[in-house]
Amino acid sequence: MSRIAILGGGSWGTGLCVVLGHSRRKHEIRIWVRESPIAESIRENRENKTYLPGIPIPACVQASTDIGEVLHDAQIVIGAVPSAHARSVYLQAVLYLSAETAIVSATKGLEPATHLRMSEVIGQVFALKFIPRIAVLSGPSFALEAARGEPTAVALASKDRALAAFLQEEFAGSSFRLYTNEDVLGVELAGAMKNVMAIAAGACQGLGLGANSLAALITRGLAEMTRLTVALGGKPETLSGLAGLGDLVLTCNGVLSRNRHVGFELGRGRSLQEILDEMNMVAEGVGTAEALLALAREHHIELPITEQVYSILHLGNSPRDAIRAIMERPLKRE
Repeated sequence: MSRIAILGGGSWGTGLCVVLGHSRRKHEIRIWVRESPIAESIRENRENKTYLPGIPIPACVQASTDIGEVLHDAQIVIGAVPSAHARSVYLQAVLYLSAETAIVSATKGLEPATHLRMSEVIGQVFALKFIPRIAVLSGPSFALEAARGEPTAVALASKDRALAAFLQEEFAGSSFRLYTNEDVLGVELAGAMKNVMAIAAGACQGLGLGANSLAALITRGLAEMTRLTVALGGKPETLSGLAGLGDLVLTCNGVLSRNRHVGFELGRGRSLQEILDEMNMVAEGVGTAEALLALAREHHIELPITEQVYSILHLGNSPRDAIRAIMERPLKRE
């Protein structure tokens, strides 16, 4: 029986508790949450009423606001916290862990201040004490659907093949399938970029545009994601897999997508601040667009869709003007 610690009591952290609680292997699972009411809800009602209401949490899951208690003797640690807060959480976590612990990032975003991927943040933080064993989990996986037991397939990437194979066996269940690969950079960048594309897709739908526009957006968005990933050293085939195309299609079309919701409301004419104020979950694409543009400038890569999403989010440009700017770019070969 493996001891698994999950950092983050949002929808995905909670969803992973449920999924792993029903996996083929038996686990002792602890989840660290910031808010005492959420920990109490899980302990007393076996439910996270704030982020995943109506989903029963297995008896093997225990919740606490004490990170040391959650991490004690953990063999696998899964990080499911927003990218903006990941470093501060890992700085707390490193005090309780050893080199034998497997660290799995399930966060889809870049650190806003440094533009680093989550595996890079983990590497920096844990290098103060030891060289960590790192994997990343990504792919088309709405927390609610995965927790309901609907068939879900994801990508698990690690440069350590033995670690990836071990985690694949530990996490797999009758409705949760994992495919391993070694392209950590590609999987992480795909997970971050698809959120920005989802904002663009939502804006198109909020404007009342139809299937033609959405198909073009997804296709050219995938090309943009591939361009940056390959320039940074990732594999193009990663972008045609679950972490790339799979997650892009899901988050651009699915009504459960937070990033699509932000774009949709922007397309309807609402302000970004108004939209964010009424959300109780983080839309990673809002903070990721700027970080992606910084990476693109460093590597002289054009990201026209990302540029226009940034202009809508942070420069006050209207979604309709942003679409016009993309359509009026110089004509070129595909």
